[in-house]
Amino acid sequence: MALSERTPDPSEWHPFIGGAARTLRLWLAAVLAGLLAAAATQGFRLLIEGVEWLATDRIGSLVAVSESLKPWHRALVQALGGLAAGLALHWGLRWAARGPDGAEHLDYIEAAREGKYVLNDRTTFVRSVSALFSVGTGAAIGKEGPMVQMSAWFASWLARLFPLSDDERNAVLVCGIAAGIGSAYHAPVAGVVFVLELALGFFARHTIAPVLIAAATSSALIYWLVEPRPLYVMPSVALVPTSLVVAMVAGVISGGLGWAFLEMLERTRKSFGRIDSLPLRLGLGGVVAGLISAVAPDVWGNGYSVVSDVLQGNVVWHWVAVIMVAKVLATVISSGSGAIGGVFTPTLFIGATSGYLTAHLASAWFGPVLVGDPRVLAVIGMAAVLAAVTHAPLMAIVMVLEMTNQFQLTVPVMLACGIAYAISSQFGARPLYGNPIEAHR
Repeated sequence: MALSERTPDPSEWHPFIGGAARTLRLWLAAVLAGLLAAAATQGFRLLIEGVEWLATDRIGSLVAVSESLKPWHRALVQALGGLAAGLALHWGLRWAARGPDGAEHLDYIEAAREGKYVLNDRTTFVRSVSALFSVGTGAAIGKEGPMVQMSAWFASWLARLFPLSDDERNAVLVCGIAAGIGSAYHAPVAGVVFVLELALGFFARHTIAPVLIAAATSSALIYWLVEPRPLYVMPSVALVPTSLVVAMVAGVISGGLGWAFLEMLERTRKSFGRIDSLPLRLGLGGVVAGLISAVAPDVWGNGYSVVSDVLQGNVVWHWVAVIMVAKVLATVISSGSGAIGGVFTPTLFIGATSGYLTAHLASAWFGPVLVGDPRVLAVIGMAAVLAAVTHAPLMAIVMVLEMTNQFQLTVPVMLACGIAYAISSQFGARPLYGNPIEAHR
């Protein structure tokens, strides 16, 4: 055989070289999306601290700052924070209306589902500013929502700048979402599962690799450079022979709680919706939430510190019961009034506290030997209520196990999540606005 017959024509390599170049560009964009997501989450934390310092002359845990203030001061801070957030939305949306995309906001989850990658820059900026005022003054909502929103926004700009196809640019936006969730919650795998289960609804072949790369990049930066530990640090907890039965009961309770929480949020949103003025609406929400915090300072923030205390087991159940009721009310008021943020982390709070309380009540009736460590049920409750509220059981399972590093609880967590999801969906509940991380209004 002649040499010319054995040597491929150089032109035959062009498709391979071109495909490899496109893949490398997409992977590079995924890495940059991960870097930008880590920067967005840390930058937003610093901005929150700035607003917190301006409002209270203190910096630190929102609960700790709240406890250091007098009751009237706590109420005043939240009232003024709600008013400022409302004014930011009121004036900001007027400014956004003069832009090329108008004042209609495109939620990043909806953008990913619809194959879009260009977000509305003005409304995203306005919502981020409003969220800073709400979160920085102790609104009982999740700060992680605006963090993921900014991560997606940065990824949107990255997608516009890179020479990619529209499908690949949408993949970069999805990378930003996954990376934002991974860095905000210290849960890179859950970030990937979240976008595949909630944002896309299927496994898009060209999206899987860059999403994995982006989530791993952002989470690695957070882990190595900022906080080298799971989001919720707790000692390893052991199962007992009756753990599966306990998990089934927890699934039933969590499914009912998730459905009830969604109903409360929806009705409160409709009630506040009758108030046309955004400053008045958010200001009123701040006043009511502030009055609740005047009595129960632990309702400030997204509930992270309380959940951490519960998972450490250093709390009494009476206190947990009071804080749980107060926190649910404050979250419903803050979110229902229109404060920018999500109910994702507050949902984890409801799951942890309700699971912990259920374990203590069951121990009083049946004995602690049959029920086991209350912290086991707290972890199970976190995942089960999250599954009931988001209707994304796979994401709930992975996220909670990853955030707590309690992988030995996989089987009871799976069982509880399946039951909770079935109950919540059976009652006709639907995920709030389709996006539990960043509620869309």
